[in-house]
Amino acid sequence: MAKIYNIADFKWELSMKEISIFDVAKTFLHLESMTHKKLQKICYYAQAWHLALEGEPLFHERFEAWIHGPVCPELYDYYKTYGWTNIPVTKEVPHNITGKVYDFIKEIYRAYGQLDGEQLELLSHSEKPWQEARKGLKINEPSNETIKHTVMREYYLKLYEESQND
Repeated sequence: MAKIYNIADFKWELSMKEISIFDVAKTFLHLESMTHKKLQKICYYAQAWHLALEGEPLFHERFEAWIHGPVCPELYDYYKTYGWTNIPVTKEVPHNITGKVYDFIKEIYRAYGQLDGEQLELLSHSEKPWQEARKGLKINEPSNETIKHTVMREYYLKLYEESQND
């Protein structure tokens, strides 16, 4: 698999309007119709890379280390009616997703959008943040353990720094 850690070095301050995971999800859904699983994972990667590159969360909702990878329970509840089918494209980008925040989300989509939900699940399973949150659990054992922001930030920042040295 090709390296997908060459995300541009965005630096900015977030808009005065708070961004939620729902705003980020609707922005991804404006770019493509996708399954709930893919939406969960691509939102996770947006959060992870924002923590790594900016040192702060993009949104305040948390991710848990579920069996199939990182899941935000609130986002799960909102879109669970779609099951395994694609969630339709949204017609508009939320009003508070503008400028560099929108550019950042598009860059995450450029890096991860070609992967489907299964591929993103496997990728997240191979990475330290999800693995650490599931430490000691059996492969099919449910968990609501939070994936820690500090672990996410350290792991993806290290990936970014290694990609800059190549």
